[in-house]
Amino acid sequence: MTNGLKNYLLITAGYWAFTVTDGAIRMLVVLYFHLLGYSPFEVAMLFIFYEFFGIVTNLIGGWLGSRIGLNMTMHIGMALQVFALASLMAPETWLSISYVMVAQALSGIAKDLNKMSAKASVKILLPEDENSESRLFKWIAVLTGSKNTLKGVGFFLGALLLQLFEFRGALAILSGSLFIVLITSIIMLPAGLGKTKNKTKFTQLFSKTPAINWLSAARYFLFGSRDVWFVVALPVYLYSVFEWSFMQVGGFLALWIIGYGMVQASAPKLIRSTHKNESPDGATAKHWAFILFFIPAIIALALSSGYHPKPVLIIGLIVFGIIFAINSAVHSYLIISWSEHDNVSTNVGFYYMANAAGRLMGTILSGWIYQTQGLSGCLWWSSGFILMATLLSSRLPVQKITTKNIMN
Repeated sequence: MTNGLKNYLLITAGYWAFTVTDGAIRMLVVLYFHLLGYSPFEVAMLFIFYEFFGIVTNLIGGWLGSRIGLNMTMHIGMALQVFALASLMAPETWLSISYVMVAQALSGIAKDLNKMSAKASVKILLPEDENSESRLFKWIAVLTGSKNTLKGVGFFLGALLLQLFEFRGALAILSGSLFIVLITSIIMLPAGLGKTKNKTKFTQLFSKTPAINWLSAARYFLFGSRDVWFVVALPVYLYSVFEWSFMQVGGFLALWIIGYGMVQASAPKLIRSTHKNESPDGATAKHWAFILFFIPAIIALALSSGYHPKPVLIIGLIVFGIIFAINSAVHSYLIISWSEHDNVSTNVGFYYMANAAGRLMGTILSGWIYQTQGLSGCLWWSSGFILMATLLSSRLPVQKITTKNIMN
């Protein structure tokens, strides 16, 4: 096994462990605070700092990773997550909205430091040869797909731990497990991974590459379209309207995320079966975004027409998950492929800043729209966001490009 592959596997394993805790804490907070009587909008507010500080972290994190090393930023992220989990174990009287928002802010910083570090590392670890683009697509798809599969496991684990050990017991198990992973990763990963020789200036944080700017804008609306109905509206709807238990809600969302991750990991094969080119380009991103546009609208129409909500929602979620996963995998490949080695961390950070901004908007709207317009309203907003992502994707390069000519 080469050192590059070994380090890739170590980074992936650390990313997996972190992702399980990230999914679990999301489910714990949504269900626990809904149980305490928080309204859907108040539950959404708990995640505002989580998403807002994700924007800041992605922007600064890429610059920081290029200066101190990607392994260092990844370890800082893990340590912050351990602290965030432990802070929520405080007495119930401490758990005001502001207190939980601060804890979620730390978790948001941790998540995006970890994600940026893991994905940017793939570009650095991958050897360059005639098959590097094809291999890059596979490595990114596997990393991203497996991450989302394990986030689904985290959703289920969070609901299971909440039911078996209650809120504080669940947090103790999660924080202790991640602390062990952190120590192992510090010992085994080499120092200075991703640290550039030429120090990136702070003024270089905002990308001046048109292709990356357009891709980041499309990413904003793509992830806003998912979170506008998935973050708060969907789990609350399943719990309150379908009258499902914590385990049923967590288990269903876990299975959805797991399936979503499996499709994402298989995206290279799916793309090759429907496109002549082996690797995606801007036309691929626009094509799949346009298909996705119809899914939430069809679900909303079916719910408004009086069809039985359970089969409509379950089938609709499956179809949405498949198409959304392909869209996400294409985007994740393009941002890495279009970045040079020396600026990959800053480009990835800028791109995931847009991703976090879309999630922030989607999260806010998810609670507010569900409370005022119901689930159907959330779905219509989702389609509108996807339409914007489709229009923005039409500006992406469609020919086989290199990191040199995307600057033009």
